[in-house]
Amino acid sequence: MHIVMVEPEIPGNTGNISRLCAANHITLHLVKPLGFSLEDKYLKRAGLDYWELLDLEVHENFAQLQEKYKANRYFYLTTKSDKCYADIRFQPDDMLVFGKETKGLPESLLKANKENCFRIPMIDEARSLNLSNAVAVVSYEALRQLDFPDLAKGGTGIEHLR
Repeated sequence: MHIVMVEPEIPGNTGNISRLCAANHITLHLVKPLGFSLEDKYLKRAGLDYWELLDLEVHENFAQLQEKYKANRYFYLTTKSDKCYADIRFQPDDMLVFGKETKGLPESLLKANKENCFRIPMIDEARSLNLSNAVAVVSYEALRQLDFPDLAKGGTGIEHLR
């Protein structure tokens, strides 16, 4: 599975997401421009000592990412959709795309991919969830549907939960 962060702005969120990805063998893609340096102390602190476990790719732009991963399916997470993320039938190589904290994904990207836009349900009065929380919610649903592939194979995590 792949998590894509388009123009992330807050290093702490990216650090948290990096840790989540490392702990679950999810590839993390960061699409420039980034709102911080990859050497940022808050980014490093939020990711703790998981950096060596992380499969990280940095892309100059979204088109470059799409060119490299042409065969993958893309799902765009946004508050501007009526479809629920839990209705996606996830596959192992899916790209889960999230936008920057202050604006979300570009409107042009959402319009061009309307059939693949999904949201996390919440009350109307709430604008959005924290980005790292949103990534956790959606990625764990995908992992659940896929029967937690790396944990089940490695014998280190979920056998006792079944």
